[in-house]
Amino acid sequence: MKTRAHWGKRATFIVGAVLAIIYVFPFFLVFVNSVKLKYDILANPLSIPLSITWDNYQQAFTKMNYFRALTNSLVITIFSVSLLIIFSSMLAYYLSRTKSKPSKYIFLILVASMIVPFQALMIPFLARFAPLVSYNNRGALIFFYIGFGTALSTFLYHGFISTIPTEIDEAASIDGASDLVAFWKIIFPMMRPITATVAIINALWIWNDFLLPRLVLDEASQTLPLSTYLFYGTYAVEYGQAMAGLALAVMPIVIFYLILQKQFISGISQGAVK
Repeated sequence: MKTRAHWGKRATFIVGAVLAIIYVFPFFLVFVNSVKLKYDILANPLSIPLSITWDNYQQAFTKMNYFRALTNSLVITIFSVSLLIIFSSMLAYYLSRTKSKPSKYIFLILVASMIVPFQALMIPFLARFAPLVSYNNRGALIFFYIGFGTALSTFLYHGFISTIPTEIDEAASIDGASDLVAFWKIIFPMMRPITATVAIINALWIWNDFLLPRLVLDEASQTLPLSTYLFYGTYAVEYGQAMAGLALAVMPIVIFYLILQKQFISGISQGAVK
């Protein structure tokens, strides 16, 4: 039995190490090629650089107008994620605590809507909201993200809230607290793990999204993923600058994930899988 357990742990470690290498390798490849000369990348993109240059980062920083693109990404992501957390948590709380057929049907419709891809709705969606897009680009994009992200966020919150005993709500009601006060003062602080999960999932999606911002935003409001598209020309591609731009674009969201990774894992295990 001890031998089997030993080999089981070793096999688990080997599989985990292989998966870690597979996941880390693209980031390693991006960084390695971001400090190479263009001709070295074209010769062998998998080789270790013989000479390191940081000119790619300097040129990418300037061409991307990094601070402007970073500000746009931060504004859009922070507002979208914050509003998604507020609306989705309140909606999930109402659907979870209201035992009626309408609330059940609303929840089922939200779950069913998650299987519809954005590409299937893209053309009629933009045609319908064209006046709104031309009026306020970033505000319209935040509005669209709230609409597309509410279903998944509500689903995650609903599973977590279902594990919270209803006796807590009843005790708050006896003490004279309204449903809104009970939610924000008692229930919502208890949902910190799943809130971190919802924040990370939506932040990763919104921060890295390319298609919807490409259709909605103008040049002055472009985000970091859109700014990396500047290195791909019609007849030539600046691979070194593109790799440097990708590294600069993903760095903030990777740091955000590393800060909240413990809460993310806890939220997934406690509520999202249930």
